[in-house]
Amino acid sequence: MRLDEPRVAPLEADAWDEKAKEVMARFDGPGEVLNIFKTLVNHPDLMRRWIVFGNHVLGKSTLDVRERELVILRIGYLCQSAYEWGQHVLISREAGMTEEEIRSCKTDSRAPGLSELDRLLFKATEELHEDAFIADETWSGLQEYLSTQQLMDLVFTVGQYNLVSMALNTFGVQADKGLPGWDV
Repeated sequence: MRLDEPRVAPLEADAWDEKAKEVMARFDGPGEVLNIFKTLVNHPDLMRRWIVFGNHVLGKSTLDVRERELVILRIGYLCQSAYEWGQHVLISREAGMTEEEIRSCKTDSRAPGLSELDRLLFKATEELHEDAFIADETWSGLQEYLSTQQLMDLVFTVGQYNLVSMALNTFGVQADKGLPGWDV
């Protein structure tokens, strides 16, 4: 966590105006609303539009769940977004990923023991993070495993979670209760 206190304070339900209540209605139910959403509701119009894209990347992507989570964890780690990392450790576990697979996301694409696809996914994520471009060699390698739509979803997944990591880090979104840390 880069900030010990939020720069943009999360809004509790009693502080929501009508626009905020409308966008937060999707979270009405049992359980605590996550700090990311309580923070983003400070700008309900932005949040409403961002959720549409985020829902595609998280729930309607053509990438397999494991591949999607590998790149989300990798970009979260590269961005040093503890909140993003912790949330997606939980999601990865629910998806059946092993602790070893999750921990591998802290290593780079040259780490021994990675499958060729995992190496290429990490390499693409690293290249997008470094200079916003997947090199020809990496792209060609990925084409052996992924369709055109999956390649497009890969780029947008890395971009989405790079953006989310920037927002979480800059706004100072604090960890929710029970969120795993970097020690996974």
